Amino acid sequence: MLAYLARRMLLAAITIWAITAVTFIILKLPPVDFVDAYVAQASASGASISAAEAEALRAAYGLNEPYIVQYLKWLNLVAHGDFGRSFEYGRPVTEVIGDRLWLTVLLSLGAITVTWTLALPIGIYSAVRQYSVGDYIFTFVGFIGLAVPSFLLALIVMYFGLRFFNMSVGGLFSSDFALAPWSWAKVWDLIKHLPVPMLILALPGIAQLVRIMRANLLDELRRPYVMTARARGLPERRVILKYPVRAALNPFASTIGYLLPYTVSGSIIISIVLSLPTVGPLLLRSLISQDMLLASTTILMLGILTVIGTLVSDLLLMWIDPRIRLGQLK
Repeated sequence: MLAYLARRMLLAAITIWAITAVTFIILKLPPVDFVDAYVAQASASGASISAAEAEALRAAYGLNEPYIVQYLKWLNLVAHGDFGRSFEYGRPVTEVIGDRLWLTVLLSLGAITVTWTLALPIGIYSAVRQYSVGDYIFTFVGFIGLAVPSFLLALIVMYFGLRFFNMSVGGLFSSDFALAPWSWAKVWDLIKHLPVPMLILALPGIAQLVRIMRANLLDELRRPYVMTARARGLPERRVILKYPVRAALNPFASTIGYLLPYTVSGSIIISIVLSLPTVGPLLLRSLISQDMLLASTTILMLGILTVIGTLVSDLLLMWIDPRIRLGQLK
């Protein structure tokens, strides 16, 4: 077990390094850099920046150095816990990300918790009560959840919240607490604002995982060992929950690897619509402005979330299915 964890941690470190290298290369592929974007923006607003000033900016930001030198310098900063300074904001990247990072993680974990809490019992019910009225209802709602874009759902929720309840659904804080220092009152205000965005972020995952759980459990319920258990007179609840559900959870648990980063990268439009102070909109802005250090750090965080999600998924699979131990399951 310890050897397995050691190998996984080594692979995780190599994967994170590969993510940093690929991310840096991709960010350097466009023919323009931050200074070019800054000059174009200044020209659009009526200001003019000379070629000498633009070259001085490149020298100040280190953009005129070879790519490998820029990458190694950034990697050295990251190794020392310093992610550099944002070109656009002129502040350290850690300050720009600030509370956005842990708010994003909190929202993501909450959305995953809601996803599992609702998808697991609904999937079990739909499989056990196949072709019942409830199964048809959940199947229909699941198809709607997969078909309707999440940002459109966010717009609908905002409209009904304002139209019928006279309340603003957007944001994670009330206007009185948006810029206020942290206190118990602000924490409570955050808790009150979390359910709606968590549910909107969770709905696509719920719809997908219900279908996965239903299909997997239906396949397990038709296996000979289930019929044998029923023939021996075991209670129906134990027949279903003891082995079929546990076996059907394997593909269910494997989805954590992509659910965790998806709630960050896949929620950019939702965050913009709902005015959520998360990392998603900040990543979009940094890519548009070619703010390399801010974009690289954000993508690095997404890569780390993916690695963590995959590791958690592997550990869960090992716990759910004892056969998955060091390649014993062929």
